[in-house]
Amino acid sequence: MEQKILNVGIIGLGEVAQVIHLPVLESFPQQYRIAALCDISPKLVAYLGEKYRVRNLYTDAAQLVKQADLDVVFVLNSDEYHAECAIAAANNNKHVLIEKPMCLTEAEADAIIEAQNKNNVKVLVGYMRRYSASFLEAAKQIGGIGKIQYARVRDIIGPNGYFVKPTSHVVSFDDIPEVLKADKLDRAERLVKEATGLDARSPYFSLYRFLCGLSSHDLSLMRETLGMPRGVVGAKMTNNGNLFLSAILDYEQFAVTFETGIDGQGRFDAHLEVYADSKSVRVQYDTPYIRHLPVKIFVNETVGETYTESVIRPTLTDPYTLELQYLYDVITKDLTPKTTPEDYKEDLAIFKMIIDALK
Repeated sequence: MEQKILNVGIIGLGEVAQVIHLPVLESFPQQYRIAALCDISPKLVAYLGEKYRVRNLYTDAAQLVKQADLDVVFVLNSDEYHAECAIAAANNNKHVLIEKPMCLTEAEADAIIEAQNKNNVKVLVGYMRRYSASFLEAAKQIGGIGKIQYARVRDIIGPNGYFVKPTSHVVSFDDIPEVLKADKLDRAERLVKEATGLDARSPYFSLYRFLCGLSSHDLSLMRETLGMPRGVVGAKMTNNGNLFLSAILDYEQFAVTFETGIDGQGRFDAHLEVYADSKSVRVQYDTPYIRHLPVKIFVNETVGETYTESVIRPTLTDPYTLELQYLYDVITKDLTPKTTPEDYKEDLAIFKMIIDALK
């Protein structure tokens, strides 16, 4: 039986599209065809349309989602517009992959869920770390680790440009209309205020955007392995030129420390580590912008007098590739993805817990 090729429309052609999604899609010619591109930069659409031999080019996402032959729409643009684009795609009977953060408010999440259910389409939130083979193996080991004593979630990284500039060619043009730049800022302030009650003058305004962006990956991993925390015991944000957050999350029988921030160092330290009485398991991520850097599992264990340290690398296949393989099965086999909009709402609840603890 001939395999179905899914026609993909892409909204948002920035860094993550150019470094990740377009090359990965191109590597699966038997599963995916890039059939439409959209960005608010006309020159960028034209440039990438020529590079990837795509004839259907748009600067208005509302027009792309109406293209009749599309099977799935990738929503990769700025997060202030994610909900609007995902809902429009679903209402035009398209499946959706939506990059994290799915959206900024609970009302937006509910509207996406309503559109998904009304139109009977699949919506997968792009938490690629949760599709890593190393994470899946680490989660199994953590599930059998015994009584958990403590866990740590950390994501302290350098600027993305440190990794992207030497390894990828990313194109941009200075042709975005000023009115659209202003609309993006206005939307951000309105949505964050709706979600948190904070306006742009609050020191925690930028932190909420940070939680929705980088931290959503880490807190989502934490939920899949440990479940939802009962609350946040305490939190402290500092900004001495770089934003950093430390928080303690309450799991009743144990605590999780959550540490995150961005500085000027050329390293990427993102990991989840769980400690039991005589064993600990850590899954360690490197920058996703160099796709084939391995995700590793570190296991330390003591049995009797013997202490062992193990490093496990199940595969060099990167999490984005595994995610798109999974998405193909979700659509063609009518499966329910694990990173659903309903699942994402749990992360919005944790973001609010942290902001409330700080306030």
